[in-house]
Amino acid sequence: MPEGPSILILKEAAQKFRGQKILSASGNAKIEMNLLPKSIFKEYRVYGKQSFLVLNNVVIRIHLLLFGSYSVDEQTKPDRQLRLHLKFENGDLYFYSCSVKVLEKKILKEIDWQADVLSDEWKPAKAKKKLKILPKEMVCDVLLDQSIFSGVGNIIKNEVLFRIGVHPESLVGNLPPKKLNALIFEARNYSFDFLRWKKEYVLKKNWLAHTKKICSKCGGPITKKHTGTTNRRSFFCEEDQKLY
Repeated sequence: MPEGPSILILKEAAQKFRGQKILSASGNAKIEMNLLPKSIFKEYRVYGKQSFLVLNNVVIRIHLLLFGSYSVDEQTKPDRQLRLHLKFENGDLYFYSCSVKVLEKKILKEIDWQADVLSDEWKPAKAKKKLKILPKEMVCDVLLDQSIFSGVGNIIKNEVLFRIGVHPESLVGNLPPKKLNALIFEARNYSFDFLRWKKEYVLKKNWLAHTKKICSKCGGPITKKHTGTTNRRSFFCEEDQKLY
């Protein structure tokens, strides 16, 4: 599943279409396609793993789900996977195997933009307040909670917990204040590292825990286990990541 940093790269690639008129719209997404041609692409907004293409009349929400992808100016997949193709005078924007919805612009006012870990509007104090009311939740679950850490996915989850030395099945309420602060700080900090490494094509080379078998700290085994109510894969070191 694409994580927040990957969606931010998509936003940057699509910036050249801002202010442009949509010449045509096609694809097999079940939306009112006739609303899109002649609309002006005003802004590209990102909320975690979701993209919001703001037009002058409506908003197109794109969620790449587990296997979605995109292409700028070059169609790369068969038509049966093409959900949406927007044609502009200066190029083309394609979305594949994803969720596409056309929404009213009021949706933008209903989103908590301060929960996006990569946003300039990110508020760590607000994240802490939300965590405080979830003392019985596992840290592996809260890190994937998009209402708290929008944009954080499973890779970021595993790497953040390895960095701060916390076992994924630790309970939020059991974390010492220093570890709780570290959790919040690294959720954002690692996301920016992820973004930089992704652009440099060295992301996997910098993984310390995710999909690894040997701990880079102690040389012991890395445990692979589906954890929490989210039941997502966790990779962690029993020796270096403390269970609180």
